[in-house]
Order: sequence, then structure tokens, then C-alpha cells
Amino acid sequence: MASSNSKSTAETARKIFKILLSNPRIKVSWVKAHAGNIGNERAGQLAKDATQHGQPYSHTKLPKPHIKGLLRKRMLEEWQTSWKNGDTGRKIYNIMPSVSLRPTNWIKEDVIFFSQHGPFPAYLKRFHLSDSDYCSCGGIGTALHYATECIYTVSWHMRKPAPNFEQEWLKRVANNLVSRQKIRGIIKFISENRDLFRPP
Repeated sequence: MASSNSKSTAETARKIFKILLSNPRIKVSWVKAHAGNIGNERAGQLAKDATQHGQPYSHTKLPKPHIKGLLRKRMLEEWQTSWKNGDTGRKIYNIMPSVSLRPTNWIKEDVIFFSQHGPFPAYLKRFHLSDSDYCSCGGIGTALHYATECIYTVSWHMRKPAPNFEQEWLKRVANNLVSRQKIRGIIKFISENRDLFRPP
């Protein structure tokens, strides 16, 4: 038996030997298998279960960077699945369908515009915070309206996309710093002049 050999080089055997050496009252002896010894029968059953159903275990020590890489990969996979199958944040998901640890460098105004959760009459009416979804200029007060056609935000206008290209337009705007600067200007202007945009 390796654990009773003080010259054994096996790590587990060396640990067992040290324990036995420091605890002389513990006795190790051979026990005949299948002879009705309850403890031995149970140990045999557990060993059998482990070989048939258990997970392989390796004493190999992996480098910490490798383990961190595996954990990071698994975390990103779980995050991606959660993001893909989630019920919330779908407007942002349509712009950024893939998760990433890289910062987007979005500021508050970017989030307000692309999530369309902000001082927009269409959003406020949807959540019963306003009686009307119209802008004071007469158009439906959506984020896209302010970015492309509202007479009060003409200084920051961009070309309005065709309805079937709106999602692609949002992706392009999100990835273009000049366009994002315009979006920030619009959101700041609306936030500072809310009375101007209230429906008549």
C-alpha cells in the first residue's frame, strides 16, 4: 500500500503517510472485499459509482491565466445566452446583439436615445406619463422624429431612413462618433427645453 510507504513519491500517498505518522492511534490494515464489512462495502459502492457516474478529477495544476481564460469564456457564453433570450433591452439588443467586455463609451444621452427611454412624448404616453404622444410641432414624438424631422431640432438633423432600414440606421449612428455627437446635442436640448416640446 503506497500510503504506508514513507519513500512513496505520490503526493496523495505522502499526505496520508504524514497524517498516519502524526496520529499513531490510527491503524491501517487490509480488509477482505465482499466479506460483509459495512464500511468496506459502502466504500466499494462509492468507488464504483464514482467510476461510472462521477466527473474525472485531475491533480494537474493549471496556470491561473488559463483558468481565468476559461472562466471568462464561460461567463461570456452565459451572458450572451441571457442577453439573446432576454425580455428587456430589446432596442439596445437590436443595435448590439453581441455582448462584450470592451466599453462602448456611451454616455447618458446615448443610452436615452438608443433605448428610447427618455423625454419623448411617445415613450411618456406609453407609460401613462403623458396624455399625448405628439410633439408640439405636430409629429409623433419619437427619438427618430427628433433626430430627423422635428423643426425644433433641425440643427442636429440626420437623413431619415426608410422604414425597413431604421434598424440598420440606428446601428450606423451608434457606431459613428459624429452622429452620436448630434444625438447628444438633441437630447440635451430636449432636456433643457421640455416646455417647448409639450403637445399643444
